[in-house]
Amino acid sequence: MSLLILSPSSCVRALSVNSVCTNCSDICPTAAISIIGRLPSINQAQCVGCAGCVAACPTEALNLDDFSPTDFFFSFATDEENIVSCQKNVPCIAALSAEQLISFAQMKQGVVLDTGHCAQCDIGEHVLAVMANTIDNANYLLEAIESEYTVACEPISYTDTTQPDEKVDRRDFFKNFHLRGIGKARSDFEKEIQSTTDEFIEYTTDSSDTKALQTKKITDRRKLFFTALKRFEVPAEFHVVQSDKIVFTSQKLLDEELCTACEMCYRVCPTGALTSDMRNSKIDFDPFLCVKCHLCHDVCEPNAITLSTSYNLKEWYAQSVQNLVTFAVRRCNECDGLFSSVAGEKICRRCRLEEEEARELWGL
Repeated sequence: MSLLILSPSSCVRALSVNSVCTNCSDICPTAAISIIGRLPSINQAQCVGCAGCVAACPTEALNLDDFSPTDFFFSFATDEENIVSCQKNVPCIAALSAEQLISFAQMKQGVVLDTGHCAQCDIGEHVLAVMANTIDNANYLLEAIESEYTVACEPISYTDTTQPDEKVDRRDFFKNFHLRGIGKARSDFEKEIQSTTDEFIEYTTDSSDTKALQTKKITDRRKLFFTALKRFEVPAEFHVVQSDKIVFTSQKLLDEELCTACEMCYRVCPTGALTSDMRNSKIDFDPFLCVKCHLCHDVCEPNAITLSTSYNLKEWYAQSVQNLVTFAVRRCNECDGLFSSVAGEKICRRCRLEEEEARELWGL
């Protein structure tokens, strides 16, 4: 039985109380994940280990203890076959995102997802519905970058005939209790206890997570995607596609008149796609680092930052950092500190708030 593990400091909901991300709970076929508090809560007894939530999480905050998408990437690259099957190499085909499927299609000159076992699976109907959209998305983008390869579904019903039947030997029971086996036996026992706990376990963050929360991290799947892109021939033409056809990255627009230079968007960005300089005089955006977690939009009170309706695939081959806005930097008349002056203000945001609070206290 697989255990689903959440890394609280990697979850976008931990980075801001304003986050509205519910990707994991939305995709779960058994309602094993619930957003009860600030972070997702997990019921291990209800979880079937399909890893659909692992693929849906934009920041890779969720993982199965017995399946690593990164390890699978490298093992699949060396496999002579291009078949992905729940009976061969993944817990479920739902464990793969569009970003990963594009990578695999290029590496293996096409990839085939085995749907032959879905009809007999309790979550098969749900998985097929989810993967239909994911596969359409991947193939749309493969065509847009002029790739000759595709992602296909076939009812192969793969069966591993290379593994011999396991015979139960009562002596194996006693073998588990030699010194080297005690640790594993205990670990397996504790895992079994956790996997049968039929209640939602809540997660929290504390002071020990502070450093991790402040660290900007590029996801492993994005690193591998970049590696796979190098195997693509550069398209003769860089196409501009609809932004809703790309679920794992975006291009952004910023309304300079609405932006208040509060700095929140680039401070909470988990990957460093949004950045500034030492003087906080600008906001830059790197589309290739964006994982479309929506956090920058969630924290922007004036809704100054928005998603572009299109995406230029040139960003996959010739990455560029785009300047969204540049501010005038001046010294505050009150505290003498440097601040970004959006509309010619003479005092910084902090001093302005303190003045407003003082006036409220004075009854003015």
